[in-house]
Amino acid sequence: MGAILTQNTAWSNVERALAALKAQRLLTPARLAAIPPARLARLIRPSGTYRVKAWRLGAFLAYLEECYRGSLRLMTSIPLGSLRRELLAVPGIGPETADSILLYALGRPVFVVDAYTRRVLARHRLVRHGAGYEEIRGLFERSLPSDPRLFNEYHALLVAVGKQYCRRRPRCEECPLRFDLRGKPPRQ
Repeated sequence: MGAILTQNTAWSNVERALAALKAQRLLTPARLAAIPPARLARLIRPSGTYRVKAWRLGAFLAYLEECYRGSLRLMTSIPLGSLRRELLAVPGIGPETADSILLYALGRPVFVVDAYTRRVLARHRLVRHGAGYEEIRGLFERSLPSDPRLFNEYHALLVAVGKQYCRRRPRCEECPLRFDLRGKPPRQ
């Protein structure tokens, strides 16, 4: 749920949407799939673009039911590459959302690349500005042990640095990673 609801919105808004679903006891795939799309859209309204997200949730829930009888647990037995390709074929599921589902919901070893990750790495000249999703994901997955807990923690730390210091207008002088900002200041 969170991986889809967080598309283009802050996590605090997703938490409000999830709380609304929880209050209605709808946080299971079967219960979500059973409610009308208009009701789902109203409940997830705090997450923004709620009609689109309701449609995307519906597409994901249909895939989950059709392929895995509504069980996330059954997905864990599928080889990672095959499962990722399946998720990417679901309408409304892009690489970041697919990888979030794989890492956070299924505990699979994939690195999630988000705007914070891109910004921190580019400003520290670890990737070129404009580096693609797969290029950055590959960098992490080649450079770190294939461990979902490590990927989860590493991503969380990058998000924390991004939120606190590596904002659109950076706070480089306060950043704990400032020692790595060699040469000229990073691009905005």
